[in-house]
Amino acid sequence: MARLWLLLLAALLTAAGSDAAGIGFEFHHRFSDRVRQWAEDRAIPGAWWPQKGTAEYYAALAHHDRAHRGRSLADASASELTFADGNVTYLSSSLGFLHYAFVELGTPNVTFLVALDTGSDLFWVPCDCQQCASTKLGGTELNVYSPSNSSTSQKVPCSNSLCDNQNACTGTNSSCPYNVQYLSANTSSSGFLVEDVLYLTTEDATPRIVEAPIVFGCGDRQSGAFLDGAAPNGLFGLGMEKVAVPSILSSKGFTSNSFSMCFGEDGVGRINFGDKGSSDQQETAFFIDSRHPSYKINMTGIGVGNSSTDMAFDAIVDSGTSFTSLADPMYTYIAENFNARIKEKRYKSESNSTFEYCYELSPRQSLVVVPLINLTTLGGSVFPVNDPIIFLTGPANQTLYCLALLKFSGINIIGQNFLSGLRVVFDRERLVLGWKNFDCYTVDNSAPSSSPSFAAAPVPSSYTQEMTKTDPNAAQVPARSPPSSYSPHSKAMSNLSLVLLMLSLALLW
Repeated sequence: MARLWLLLLAALLTAAGSDAAGIGFEFHHRFSDRVRQWAEDRAIPGAWWPQKGTAEYYAALAHHDRAHRGRSLADASASELTFADGNVTYLSSSLGFLHYAFVELGTPNVTFLVALDTGSDLFWVPCDCQQCASTKLGGTELNVYSPSNSSTSQKVPCSNSLCDNQNACTGTNSSCPYNVQYLSANTSSSGFLVEDVLYLTTEDATPRIVEAPIVFGCGDRQSGAFLDGAAPNGLFGLGMEKVAVPSILSSKGFTSNSFSMCFGEDGVGRINFGDKGSSDQQETAFFIDSRHPSYKINMTGIGVGNSSTDMAFDAIVDSGTSFTSLADPMYTYIAENFNARIKEKRYKSESNSTFEYCYELSPRQSLVVVPLINLTTLGGSVFPVNDPIIFLTGPANQTLYCLALLKFSGINIIGQNFLSGLRVVFDRERLVLGWKNFDCYTVDNSAPSSSPSFAAAPVPSSYTQEMTKTDPNAAQVPARSPPSSYSPHSKAMSNLSLVLLMLSLALLW
């Protein structure tokens, strides 16, 4: 097989071509559609690809990443930690368009595929289930945690400082119960708290395993969207409260009180605990609400194409919400200015369609031109929206693209889709959010940031700037195939549409 992949790589590099100025190579992931098609066209013996989005696909990627730990794909520092299975995160369209990572818990260690959520605090996994989602994902059986099967598991008594539900306790030495309600309708997780080992690894040239005792939820009962496919193997809370894993790691001296998430435009990202960012990132301060601290930031303006306006509002940066949602007048300003600059025919959607502004692509269309969107934050830093659209399949099998923005009458949420193409630093020591355009594969040797940087945002690297004098604020986006798992008009997908529409894993206020 090694020779097969060397031949395949050589063929792709040759196909990339060269010019008089030098040689340029295109790089393709082993399981990419381009590589798959190349091998299938040539009937390469032994060439096998797991189906994209399945558990086998992510497991193969994780194994490949672990095999190349010596070549760090993200910032490397002795003070940084990540999961023992590697710092890779995976965006899954079949699991609510959220980023997932593999984590290992207990003794012996058991692996879970958990959704990463900066909008909530508690980490929980399915445990001794009374009411949980199906444990089958594709052809793989997901694990279920049981305290009795781990020699390092300990109950968390009601007297523990991390027990926030003491009113439901039967005594100070009884196990601390938990019940977390989420914004998505009737969605909750409940059970009791336990303490066990979370296996981490240092991010340096010679990685070593770190065993960190953490408190998490033994979730024996879930409801709502969790039973319909959202986070079927657990939810990893990354919020600000003391029960969140970043808080526990910093309070016990494992890392500094900061972490980063990189949201790759190819669906592969990174997570690093202890990452404090770099000197060239842009930043804005968190607005801390003492009732429930969250990663809330203040905005002062919006830009769409060559139009901009001053508009003050706040929003929570939430990786556990699939799509960004804004209230009026912010939603209407972005949507109407976006619509005014689109050349394609607007699709008249059904009343129950997920997105309001959708457009039809012609059969041979390979590019769409969309206006650049950015948000100006308090202090002057510009937050670029690198990926504002999503490609879908209409009821007549036509390809559509939509502005992936939802109107919401409550909290403004910067969801996972508006974080695409960025490395986002959640610096909880300095109480700032940092970000920079990043491909999640580049090694960043920039010095750690010590003060806010308010430089103008560069053009997103994922877009090709439109070379016209009439509209320099537009970008060309390759027309992509819609996710096979998602059609907003399919009755069979009604439950998943609920997840995609309004799945916000932020806690209720």
